Amino acid sequence: MLRVEGLQVFYQDVQALEGVCLRVEEGEIVSIVGSNGVGKSTLLRTISGLLRPRAGLILFDGLPIQGLPPYRIVERGLIQVPEARRLFPLMTVEENLLLGAYHRRARSGAKGTLERVYGILPLLRERRRQIVRSLSGGEQQMLAIGRGLMAGPRLLMLDEPSLGLAPLVVSELFALLLRIREEGVTILLVEQDVRRSLRAADRGYVMERGRITMEGKAADLLQDPRIKVAYLGL
Repeated sequence: MLRVEGLQVFYQDVQALEGVCLRVEEGEIVSIVGSNGVGKSTLLRTISGLLRPRAGLILFDGLPIQGLPPYRIVERGLIQVPEARRLFPLMTVEENLLLGAYHRRARSGAKGTLERVYGILPLLRERRRQIVRSLSGGEQQMLAIGRGLMAGPRLLMLDEPSLGLAPLVVSELFALLLRIREEGVTILLVEQDVRRSLRAADRGYVMERGRITMEGKAADLLQDPRIKVAYLGL
């Protein structure tokens, strides 16, 4: 479904991504793990069209998308849930959700999609008239994911969804990701919680200093001594 080949991205003269290659097959959960500042968010922003690569290919359904404006990429079904949620705090939960169905393809079926999202996230139905800034951090993260689902994703990219959340909420979050996959949505997950993200994923990639340094089945990566020492404190 998604293939990235030789991706190079710069912030002015500073290179952020160095020849990154990865793939995501339809129906998978693929996790990208690594420390802060290694280029994980830059990678997602580049795939989403928010940053322009200096070199490399990004193929979605076999067609190149690098260079397309972000709204065109969204229309193809590749949706990003950004780090820090980026919600509209003075609007209601339902207003935020409906903004997720802003593009033409999603807008026509927004009412039906809204009911499906409420089915997956019943808490949002209970809070639908509530102002967003009054929600807890966990509720806001669920809303951000729900807004992403409103766009009708075929591939949903999530950037650090567990950041700042309590452990119980994080457990609920990862259970939600499995439920979303069961609904037919492929997931690319960027996450600092290495243990949880690899347990939820089919395959994983490890990023260090703008490069992919390890890849493989998620279960195998969890057992790799280098992962245990570097990320799990074992």
